[in-house]
Amino acid sequence: MPIVNDVPAATRSAGDLEELDRRVLLHPHQSGARNERCVVVRGSGCTVWDAHGTELLDVMGGGNWVAQVGHGRTELADAAARQLGRLEYFTGFDIFSNDQSLELAERLVRRAPDGLDRVFFTNGGSEAVESAIKFARLFHHHRGQPDRTWILSRHYAYHGSTYGSGTATGIPGMHAGIGLGLPHVEKVSPPYPYRAAELYGGAETTDFLLRELAETIDRIGPGNIAAMIGEPVMGGAGILVPPADYWPRVRELLTRHGILLIADEVVTAFGRTGAWFDSAARGMAADLVVIAKGLTSGYAPLGAVLLRDDIGETVAGGGNYLFHGHTYSGHPTACAIALANLDLLEREELVARAGTIGQWFRAALAPLSGLPQVGEVRVAGATVGVELVTDQDSRTPLMAGAVATELRHAHRVVARDYGNTLVMAPPLVITEEQVGRAAAALVDVVARLDADGTLAGRSR
Repeated sequence: MPIVNDVPAATRSAGDLEELDRRVLLHPHQSGARNERCVVVRGSGCTVWDAHGTELLDVMGGGNWVAQVGHGRTELADAAARQLGRLEYFTGFDIFSNDQSLELAERLVRRAPDGLDRVFFTNGGSEAVESAIKFARLFHHHRGQPDRTWILSRHYAYHGSTYGSGTATGIPGMHAGIGLGLPHVEKVSPPYPYRAAELYGGAETTDFLLRELAETIDRIGPGNIAAMIGEPVMGGAGILVPPADYWPRVRELLTRHGILLIADEVVTAFGRTGAWFDSAARGMAADLVVIAKGLTSGYAPLGAVLLRDDIGETVAGGGNYLFHGHTYSGHPTACAIALANLDLLEREELVARAGTIGQWFRAALAPLSGLPQVGEVRVAGATVGVELVTDQDSRTPLMAGAVATELRHAHRVVARDYGNTLVMAPPLVITEEQVGRAAAALVDVVARLDADGTLAGRSR
């Protein structure tokens, strides 16, 4: 049995905290081969500090695309304190609710794409996806079509890591070693124009994808499919931005067959790609939208499903009992924080600012275009994906892990690697100077990257 130290963590040395981490904590997405630990203890704006006092520039929104308004905002801390003193928690089950969840639901409906008039609260994105899948199946079931259980997703998609959401996720490593996933989930190809030659045989991207989707629907049977789920822009796949005609044509095909469309906006909503909700501008006209992350800027766990009124009425009205929910659904303190977060997004015009941040990144990252290991630079609002390859001709993926590690060690910049794509998704309060610093650091590191993935003059 490990020895437990009763000394408060905040008073321990950085080395002691790192050793404690190795001994007692199991991390999400933990690499078993890495012994290194980084214990973050403080944050302000786009800067965080680790237990050693090392200052780090956060260009990954708290590491997980969440910190829209930046770290250390007293406005959100004050909102939490006020609500904790009034009502920290009460159930949202059955007939009960609270004033904060009602105000937030109303505000979300006002901001949501047209037609989405109901809100179901969850603890985060994975649970929101799980809920949306259930709602889609229940909707058809209660309307006399119980065979509509299939869910269509896409390869390379990221929709979460719980049982159902993890099955919908199209990243193979997530499924390794865990046995069978959720039944009746089928994946189709993603919009990935940069790799059209290898994925689509040189066919035009949208034409190929619509033909594949139509064939998949015919094979499964339109009357057996409940919904398709998709991110407006595929974040975990490396910022894959679809052609302008992709989502409108997908929407038309699904509508023709009575198949619902679930927009996964866990990453894209609340300004990440430059809009309150990215799905509307891309022509998705979604029947359900799942949100989380930027809803509270990471100051509290909270997610939600926005859905059409008729779907809500079908799954939980007319005498139908909705046997689904979470203890912390509509948590009043989390909702109070979300309301304060929305206030900041509106008052500081941070959603529109994402477009400006994208322009700064495009300009500052222009030197990457001449480097042999850079396949493509993709920018969507305040989100950047730099795809790495061994060479321009073969386009063989070059893993970005060493680049992310070097950025932190040599330049004190925190970004993330998604396979062979280095991603940056900073808080929307980032300054032009900070964008320039992050971009210059990335150019420096990638310029030292060899075709085998090693770095010349690598920092120790």
